[in-house]
Amino acid sequence: MEFLADYGLFFAKLLTVLVGIIVIVAVLAGIRMREKSRATSGHLEIRHWNEKIHDLKQSLQLHVLDKCALKNELKADKAQAKEKAKAEKKQRKKSSDQADTPEAGEGAADQPGRVFVVNFHGDMRALAVDALREEITAILSIATAADEVVIRLESGGGMVHAYGLAASQLQRIKQKGLRLTVCVDKVAASGGYMMACVADKILAAPFAVMGSIGVVAQLPNFHRLLKKHDVDYELLTAGEYKRTLTMLGENTSKGRAKFQEDLEDTHVLFKEFVAEHRPNLDIEKIATGEIWFGKRALERGLVDELETSDAYLVSRCDAAQVYEVKYVEKKPLQQRFGISFQSALDNLTLKWLERLQRREIFF
Repeated sequence: MEFLADYGLFFAKLLTVLVGIIVIVAVLAGIRMREKSRATSGHLEIRHWNEKIHDLKQSLQLHVLDKCALKNELKADKAQAKEKAKAEKKQRKKSSDQADTPEAGEGAADQPGRVFVVNFHGDMRALAVDALREEITAILSIATAADEVVIRLESGGGMVHAYGLAASQLQRIKQKGLRLTVCVDKVAASGGYMMACVADKILAAPFAVMGSIGVVAQLPNFHRLLKKHDVDYELLTAGEYKRTLTMLGENTSKGRAKFQEDLEDTHVLFKEFVAEHRPNLDIEKIATGEIWFGKRALERGLVDELETSDAYLVSRCDAAQVYEVKYVEKKPLQQRFGISFQSALDNLTLKWLERLQRREIFF
């Protein structure tokens, strides 16, 4: 019996030590995984448009040309590529020679320009700005004054602060002295147009929606419903205008007037921003909250040319190397496999109530 008791005590001690070791190893592994996850939270994906167009052309040629015509076409493409490579090599040598001279600072403008393409698909909260800031940071780290950045922009607008940040990201490109072109195929309204107006040149498809330089806010009020059912609602604030309109309390004419004043001031800021970047616009005439399709927007000066992003980028491939830059964020396993319908519904409801309570203002 004494042997069994000693053995049991020894086994318990051994088990305790093993459990302690396992816990320590698990904690260290967890810390390392979190650090690794933070270090590799996202990555860049680069797509070479020149190669993409060349591959599309060859795929079609394989199906529509006879063997003799295909052979001649491939031979011509090879010769053209060879000549282009020689010209690029000559240009690089010229740039290198300029870099060795005291006036090397002026050589960047002589380098062949590249085109960097970024896609921005905005929602109400402009969540795509998280990827946009990474993409722009990457581009600015290697871009020169000879390069151009093209933003393919699609957005109907949303929260003021979110789209203000997105527009500020585009201003970074201008501040570095790069040419900025915005292409709109479908819609760039309100906050979307706030972003677009930063560009040196705005291109729009003939029926793309542009404009809507206005501000809107809406808030349901359940005060009468609560009063009908004898439900009291108390809201305590410090500061005269800490809360002007509420969902559940009784709204006053004074609070309503202050809220309207805030909207008007936001609208003034919006108009000033657009006028600063597009001084030729008759801002009072177009800042009515209206929208215009591409052709009408061109007549009013909201855009510079009518052209789709595809047509513009294909034409740029004739003169420059075009690279599409996309920042892909590493998503948790739950997001990759999808969350349950109930979780998504709960999340949506909470965000909706939160937004209403904050009285968020939208472009």
